[in-house]
Amino acid sequence: MSGEAEVRFSGNLTGDPEMRYVASGKPVTSFTVAVNGYTKNRQTGQYEKGESTFFRCSVWGETAENAAESLTKGTRVNVSGRLTARQYESQGQPRTSLDVVVDEVGPSLRYAKATITKTTAGGQGGGYGAPPQGPPQGGLPPQHPAGSYQAAGYDPWQGAGPAPF
Repeated sequence: MSGEAEVRFSGNLTGDPEMRYVASGKPVTSFTVAVNGYTKNRQTGQYEKGESTFFRCSVWGETAENAAESLTKGTRVNVSGRLTARQYESQGQPRTSLDVVVDEVGPSLRYAKATITKTTAGGQGGGYGAPPQGPPQGGLPPQHPAGSYQAAGYDPWQGAGPAPF
C-alpha cells in the first residue's frame, strides 16, 4: 500500500448504500459518510457542532454485499480504508475527488445495538489466504478474522473451544 493514505473515521451514512455489479460480476457498494466536527467553546466549555466532512466510499466483494444488506441511511458507522484521488470532468472542467476504498466497515455500537449474522467465506478465509487446517492447539490463535476458522469446523464464538492462554 505504498503511496496510499490509510484513514479511519466514524460518521453517519447520508443515504442508503447503493450496490451494483461491474462487468466482471464483482459487487461494489457505494455510500457517503458525513463526519461531523465538534469544537469546544472556550467561553461556555460546551462542545458545538462544526463543519461536516463528506467521504464518498466504495467497498468491494463479499463485504460490499454485506454492507448493502446491513447498513441504511443514518446508520453511524466506523470505516477503515485507503484514501484515493479520482480525476473526472464536470461541465468541461477537470475535477479531483478524494474517495475512500473501504477495507472494513461496520455499525458503531456507541448509540445502537446490532445483531451479527456470520457469513461463510467460501473457503477464502476472509481474504487472508487459506484458512487454518483446524483449531489452534493451545496458545493464542493466529491473527485471522473469526470467520476464517469456520471453514475448518471451528467457531471461536461457540462453546468452550481452546483456552486462550
